[in-house]
Amino acid sequence: MARLELCDIRKSFGTTQVLQGIDLTIEPGQMICLIGASGSGKSTLLRCMNLLEPVDDGRILLDGDDISEPGRDPQPVRQRIGMVFQSFNLFPHMTAAENVMLAPRRIKGLSRAALAPTVSALFDRFGLGQHMQHYPDQLSGGQQQRVAIIRALAMNPEIMLFDEITSALDPELVGEVLDVLRSLRDEGMTMVLATHEMNFARELADTVCFLDQGRICEAGPPAQIFNDPQQPRTRAFLSRVL
Repeated sequence: MARLELCDIRKSFGTTQVLQGIDLTIEPGQMICLIGASGSGKSTLLRCMNLLEPVDDGRILLDGDDISEPGRDPQPVRQRIGMVFQSFNLFPHMTAAENVMLAPRRIKGLSRAALAPTVSALFDRFGLGQHMQHYPDQLSGGQQQRVAIIRALAMNPEIMLFDEITSALDPELVGEVLDVLRSLRDEGMTMVLATHEMNFARELADTVCFLDQGRICEAGPPAQIFNDPQQPRTRAFLSRVL
């Protein structure tokens, strides 16, 4: 299982500093929840972790290997660090199963026949076995998001990143997606989540990090962050969202 270390990560877009010296270590099997207001840097931080965004300064170490070096091929890294986004990004002209098989077929060179048992097992595991041949517009938002999670898991990643994956869902569909994360947590998957689901973070996170203006303002166990926050900015944020 992989260990991910972020060392003094800095990132700007134009003159706007989005990440201002982030230090964070994700140990194997941990669930880290990133909380904070929109624009605090949570999504950018996740995108830097699997090289969707290059960092301006600092290092990202995957099992001690600096994956943030300029010119690094991102594809092997993304096979080890999967990511699920707020928008489902499913191809509308492909069935759910075809969407899931696309990356393993193209990147790993696996055949449909070789993938079929693994993919079928993933769909069954997340309650979508009967929907494998359905197209995205035949699925609910919660079902589409579960397909997006299955798609990432089909690459057999060591670490999973989730960027506000419930924020585009109707409230009654949020629970079914959080149940998927709960099952992954129980199985020991290493995960980093940007989330507005405070009760979920309180219940399941090993560490909660409150981001404010591109910095980790406060980090600690959920009981400390939610019940006894030390920083005024953390207290102010939680008083608005809880």
